[in-house]
Amino acid sequence: MELHIIGLMKKFPLYFSAFCILLSACLTTTPTPSEPDTVTVTAEPVTELIPIDLAAGYGVKGTWFELYFTDPTSSLASQKTGGIDQPLANAIDSAKLSVDVAAYSLSLNSIRDALLRAHDRGVQVRMVMESENLDRADPQRLMDAGIPILGDRREGLMHNKFMVIDGSEVWVGGMNYTDSGAYEDNNVIMRIRSVKMAENYTKEFEEMFTDDRFGDNILAETPNPRVTMDGTPVDIYFSPDDGVQAILFDILSEAQESIYFMAFSFTADSLGDALRERADAGVTVAGVMDDNQVASNIGTEFDPFRQAGLDVYRDGNAGQMHHKIIIVDESIVIVGSYNFTSSAETRNDENLLVIYNEKIAAQFLAEFKRVYGQAQD
Repeated sequence: MELHIIGLMKKFPLYFSAFCILLSACLTTTPTPSEPDTVTVTAEPVTELIPIDLAAGYGVKGTWFELYFTDPTSSLASQKTGGIDQPLANAIDSAKLSVDVAAYSLSLNSIRDALLRAHDRGVQVRMVMESENLDRADPQRLMDAGIPILGDRREGLMHNKFMVIDGSEVWVGGMNYTDSGAYEDNNVIMRIRSVKMAENYTKEFEEMFTDDRFGDNILAETPNPRVTMDGTPVDIYFSPDDGVQAILFDILSEAQESIYFMAFSFTADSLGDALRERADAGVTVAGVMDDNQVASNIGTEFDPFRQAGLDVYRDGNAGQMHHKIIIVDESIVIVGSYNFTSSAETRNDENLLVIYNEKIAAQFLAEFKRVYGQAQD
């Protein structure tokens, strides 16, 4: 309901007062129970989520994960301090055996220095990177210190953003390890403590670092494609290995009540078709897309969404709205480095999680409301 209020404010500001009166009357009635959804995967709820205090970001933790969102509106964001990079730097500082890094780009001093400290105390630090970003100052400083970094040397992008620490935890999401990524852009990063999850990402890392296989030179060999942690199933996909677009199409096509999305880039016709079809079937569909990408992308789905009457807006952040997130029926979260594009599907090295948990979904929905509330027409 809150999202509809914001949408009405954007579209019909002169009639908002009248709408509020009607809304007040509606809220005094007994709500009709919603129909059960048809999602076949059920999950035990996370029993307790504990807020994590951050000066320039939002954080929450459960039994097996920590979840962090950037806050570009924070007064400390311009000072590049107090953000979601600090918990990651602390985790690197706690590493005892190994840190494997797949980074599209690196310019955060906090992460650079933590990797140097780990290397200096004897922790094995290895990296793969997008070659176009390899000649920048911070990667060069790591290599000068003796940390091996392998560039992808391919036309497609090494677009992953993940770390595996001590073979027991993974840090993964859409945030690049850059100043803008942590402080100017809307981004997410998630810490997952799971040996099985770490096995998946270590396998993908070794495919790139050791076997020198990037992009469509692939081996689809994920050891644990579904990992269940404290009753929460999480599906793990790598692209181009796993045919991610078809999987997402199936998930979206089964939505029964709502689809909320935040998309840095959205040009995948089939996924756009799925959203419009569900909207036609009565499913609530709302989204925010990065303003600059809407303006520059060839084949963006923004115009077809608006022409179909969907509540989809350009973002209002001066930085990038960098999320690649979809929330289905307020119980399923799709998140990772995977933009909803042909390049992500066929050329780039990407990763994506599908998380089945209502309480985790509620955290992503809160982030959607923050971004949606700042969006522009």
